[in-house]
Amino acid sequence: MIPSKFHRIGILTRPNTPDIAPVIHDLIAFLHAQRLAIVIDKPCADNGLVSERDLQFCAVSDNIGQDCDLILVLGGDGTFLSAARKAAPYRVPLIGVNQGHLGFLTQVSRENMVEELSKMLAGDYLADDCILLETSAQRGGEAIYHGIALNDVVISRGGAGQIIEFEVFINNQFVCTQRSDGLIVSTPTGSTAYSLAAGGPILQTAIRALTLVPICPQSMTNRPIVIGDANEIRILITKAGDARVHYDGQSFVDIQNMDEIIIHRYHNELRVLHPSSYQYYKTLRQKLHWGEQLI
Repeated sequence: MIPSKFHRIGILTRPNTPDIAPVIHDLIAFLHAQRLAIVIDKPCADNGLVSERDLQFCAVSDNIGQDCDLILVLGGDGTFLSAARKAAPYRVPLIGVNQGHLGFLTQVSRENMVEELSKMLAGDYLADDCILLETSAQRGGEAIYHGIALNDVVISRGGAGQIIEFEVFINNQFVCTQRSDGLIVSTPTGSTAYSLAAGGPILQTAIRALTLVPICPQSMTNRPIVIGDANEIRILITKAGDARVHYDGQSFVDIQNMDEIIIHRYHNELRVLHPSSYQYYKTLRQKLHWGEQLI
């Protein structure tokens, strides 16, 4: 039995993750052999991904962040983003176990899962403390939506394809008016996602900063801005069309003219645990298909 630093281990995956049931079985068998308490996320249990035999060794939770001191996320980066919103309010760390595709966030391979987790549960890991964004969409001074995001908050035009217009304020100081397809406000974690595709910079997760990246701005002088993470961003929508605000690309709210979007750093950070062999730049090379070292 390993001397684990963690005692209540959560397991979370998306119900439609392909071929995940055998991985869950192996994981439960491993954790049970270590005499660790196992907690299954309720949607995972409800969708028949855990056998009746395995369920006898587990508790089922509809608030897995509150009921664990570590969550194992089985899937890709999208599943990890969903898990982050459940874990962050309770300061519960996450370990991502990828299911065949290299992810920026899911660094434990399916093939080496038990070997890697044995080391990590005993304290042999590297930790990243990641910024999250807290956002309120307001209409007439009243909040119509509130959410948190690990990667980004994106204001974007809708299906009609009309350009949107908005004013940007940082700490209540006017920055600019912009006419564009939208704006991406990104954390360092999200800087390698949509923000990068729109021309934003890559930021190490250790940097305490946020980026504002315009999407196809009408004026070519509208460029990405990097600001400290203690700043508050306020965006006043002056011409909405059928625009929306998206949170990590997984939830959204429709917005109207004169709505305000207020974005600031969430009060908790998310601790992400990586194997001790993790190398940030190696992940960038592999994921972004950069050239390999010549000498």
